[in-house]
Amino acid sequence: MTDQAARQPLLAVSPAGERASALEALLFASAESEDPATLAAALGWPLADVQAGLRELEAMLHGSERGVMLQRDGERVQLVTAPRFGGAVARLLGIERTTRLSSAALETLALVAYRQPLTRAELEAVRGVDSSGVLATLVARELVETAGRRPTPGSPAEYVTTATFLRLFGLASLDELPALSD
Repeated sequence: MTDQAARQPLLAVSPAGERASALEALLFASAESEDPATLAAALGWPLADVQAGLRELEAMLHGSERGVMLQRDGERVQLVTAPRFGGAVARLLGIERTTRLSSAALETLALVAYRQPLTRAELEAVRGVDSSGVLATLVARELVETAGRRPTPGSPAEYVTTATFLRLFGLASLDELPALSD
């Protein structure tokens, strides 16, 4: 392969609709969330074109009655089933079991979602009770995860929500969380 051929994009950057379609195809084929830089490398496009294409794809999917939506988890993106079709998808895939969360788990999950990153001590200060068991349950169900350590004495773990949390609650991103009233 010549140097000239190696520098050619794998797929020419196209008009807006085609750009979004190319990204939709890659995300549909991927079983996991993807980083925009990985998508740019796969297409041979500049990162700015991929970012613009993702915004276009998100707008196309959001403003339509499609069966999928673009979910963002930080910088990573993934195509996921629209929440309104969750029951039918579960039946198709034979997913019978529903996950029920206790009121303590829901309270803890809401605190993490709205205040992340959050340490266990900060969580317990708000809840007023030991939260280690509830946090362990939420981590085991992949609804929260540790996202590093706070640079304070004891280096406590910081908890954040996961892509599974977004998917379970039918959210495209944390920006879709309902506003909290004072």
